[in-house]
Amino acid sequence: MRRVLQVGVGPLGRMIVEALHRSGVGVVAGAIDPDPAIRGKRLSDLVHDHGAIDPVVVGSIDELALDEGFHAAIVSTSSSLAACAPTFRQLLGFGTAIVSTCEELLFPWLRHRDLAAELDALARETGGRLLGTGVNPGFLMDTLPVVASAVCTDVRGAVIERVQDATTRRVPFQKKIGAGLTPQEFAKRCADGSLRHVGLGESLHFVAHYLGVRIDAWTESIEPVIAGAELECGLGQILPGQAAGVQQIARGMLNGRDIIRLEFVAAIGQPDPHDRIRIDADPPIDLVLRGGVHGDLATTNIVINSLPCIIDAPPGLHTMATVRPVRAISATTPLPGSRLAHHILS
Repeated sequence: MRRVLQVGVGPLGRMIVEALHRSGVGVVAGAIDPDPAIRGKRLSDLVHDHGAIDPVVVGSIDELALDEGFHAAIVSTSSSLAACAPTFRQLLGFGTAIVSTCEELLFPWLRHRDLAAELDALARETGGRLLGTGVNPGFLMDTLPVVASAVCTDVRGAVIERVQDATTRRVPFQKKIGAGLTPQEFAKRCADGSLRHVGLGESLHFVAHYLGVRIDAWTESIEPVIAGAELECGLGQILPGQAAGVQQIARGMLNGRDIIRLEFVAAIGQPDPHDRIRIDADPPIDLVLRGGVHGDLATTNIVINSLPCIIDAPPGLHTMATVRPVRAISATTPLPGSRLAHHILS
């Protein structure tokens, strides 16, 4: 059985643990979370379907038993690359293959060029591998458009939309999009940076880079989606006039003209949820996923499905365009070993 180290045992981390066990691909053999309310508990205290191994959640990598061995690590702790960097450095020091849901890691050269170079150099030196992924960013608004362009030539631009009904999403996500806030509260949280979909700019630059479309400027805007009627969600009641969610738009421009446009909408009760990719190329592409893709389920699945791809990749900092194509996997899918499986902490 493939042994995985799970770093971060919050709501998303617990979903990943359960999905990993159900897939039969592996089992969480070690778990880390510094939260005092979680640290010291057994995984079975937090996750019902946790698998055959029941590790105690420790507060740091230093607390792991010296004889443990892992095929890979999953890090689901923060959207911020700077916040995740100490964990990445320590794991890469052991030659670890890492998949992370850190949104800024999708295309880290946008905001953290020096840090990206440092992590890449460390990974190459130790034999480690590092990949940022998720459903968005990580696939629907960046990797999928790039893959869809495989049948095209002369790509001139793209418009990519993701519209979600957030009613069925986990409560932390509903909080993240500002559901239930007054317009004034929404504006205040936008101003202090605590309310935004992280990664839209990274998706924009991922698409521009891998489609070979030149942009010389970019902007990002954020506005509330205002409820026109009374709504219910995991946070409780949303009254008319309050925020039901968020609309965020990123625009990549050349000579003042829009070349790439990404529009992200996530709101409670949003009608006509869908994911749509339009590529201006020869031939043009217009790809629509009716009903959209459920973000929580898709995030856990793509993280697990990426494990064999990053383990099998050469050492270094990777993106979803530099590992072999990610696909659905099962217990019978070969999962190569990594250096960490043989010598972690030895």
